[in-house]
Amino acid sequence: MAVTLQGEVLIDGTAEGPLFRMAKPISFWGGVDPASGRVTDPRHPDHGASVSGTVLALSETIGSSSSSAVMLELIAAGLAPRALLLGRPDAILTLGVVVAREMEIGSIPVLRVPVEQLPQDGYARIGEGGEITFAS
Repeated sequence: MAVTLQGEVLIDGTAEGPLFRMAKPISFWGGVDPASGRVTDPRHPDHGASVSGTVLALSETIGSSSSSAVMLELIAAGLAPRALLLGRPDAILTLGVVVAREMEIGSIPVLRVPVEQLPQDGYARIGEGGEITFAS
């Protein structure tokens, strides 16, 4: 069964991939390894999981001004999520996507969406205009 939601577009684009809904907020700086895309924070419930190639859903992030650098490195290495779905927009994390786009390294869509309305897992497709379709 497919579920469709409308996200608020922060950075446009299309993408698809397995949904990875993080169990709790994370700081990308010190929490995600830019060389592997793995969650490295040993206290995080998703420790060891990879964000690479996923449609990553986060209710919010734990701020660090260096999170943008980690996102930029992930995009440059081809290890970034395919899209970011954020319950609470994070200007710092999104800045990494903006810089990658401006440097013509790559880009991923970033949308604001009520994460609590998302399924726990499945496959997500982000279309033009912020439409998000989830299939199990």
